[in-house]
Amino acid sequence: QVQLVESGGGLVQPGGSLRLSCLASGFTFNLYIMNWYRQAPGKERELVALISSFGGSTNYADSVKGRFTISRDNAKNTVYLQMNSLKTEDTAVYYCNAKIKQIPVWGQGTQVTVSS
Repeated sequence: QVQLVESGGGLVQPGGSLRLSCLASGFTFNLYIMNWYRQAPGKERELVALISSFGGSTNYADSVKGRFTISRDNAKNTVYLQMNSLKTEDTAVYYCNAKIKQIPVWGQGTQVTVSS
């Protein structure tokens, strides 16, 4: 069974940091591009970052460039999102995503709240 499970969300003050993790199972992890999306209340889900199958290539939304870093550990079937210098506008539910044989697979999401 293909599954993505996110963890690491929480409440943090502006300027703080969090690291999200996404544990994958049920598919050959190192064959697939992995993505992090987020969805804020009342807004559409947006792509935050993606990483190639072996981690050699990454891409970021303009809004997070220089603050967020996506990485992966293929031995642990896990993709990470290190978030630094967090802003209130980063508040959202963060989702891990992959397209497995052309079918989008989503995790359940993890809430990130940036507030003083």
